[in-house]
Amino acid sequence: MPQADDSATKPSAANRLSAKLPGVSLTGITTAISDTARPLARRIRRQGAKRLGMAAGVLVVLGFLVWWAVASFAGSAQPSADSSGPTPAPSSASASASRGALPLEGVSPLDFQLRDCFKDFDPNAEQSTIVDCSTGHSAQLVAVERYAADDSYPGRDALKQKARDACKDAPLTDKAGDYALSYKLAYPSSSSWNKGDRRVDCYAVTDGGNVIMESLLP
Repeated sequence: MPQADDSATKPSAANRLSAKLPGVSLTGITTAISDTARPLARRIRRQGAKRLGMAAGVLVVLGFLVWWAVASFAGSAQPSADSSGPTPAPSSASASASRGALPLEGVSPLDFQLRDCFKDFDPNAEQSTIVDCSTGHSAQLVAVERYAADDSYPGRDALKQKARDACKDAPLTDKAGDYALSYKLAYPSSSSWNKGDRRVDCYAVTDGGNVIMESLLP
């Protein structure tokens, strides 16, 4: 049986972003405005009452500029709400959808995934047709187990027993009792093991043809 690897890479948490007003120092803005205000204040003392109102207006404008610079700096430093927090992991439904719309014909065991349903299933075939589990099918992949990559070949009997245990532990729904089912086992030969195959599969199969009309797994 070819090696099938349907493991998913967890996305790492996205970095929090921070920003500041590019090329502008808030301290520099405040200092520049203060340096402008000092000589202006000295001029106010030298001017008469006629120009006092105009100078006061200029000071109000300068004060507004300071407030605007502070507000702009604070706003630009906030992290984007969309960029914070971890990226959600893809669901099993989206993972299946990434293979294309069902039915899928000519799929090799390399691409079989847990919960797949098969039309006219033949465990010895090199390719199978995967269909939606709500349509007629004759088998479903109900359990998958794997040995570690550095494990030694355990032998045929041990592999067969592991496949049987996987079938026994498969959490079939009560609906499975509505069908005449048997289990089919798939496990690596010594030659496929040497090529990296560590996968053991269990299929729930009906001999009555494509009569299963639902998923047998919750």
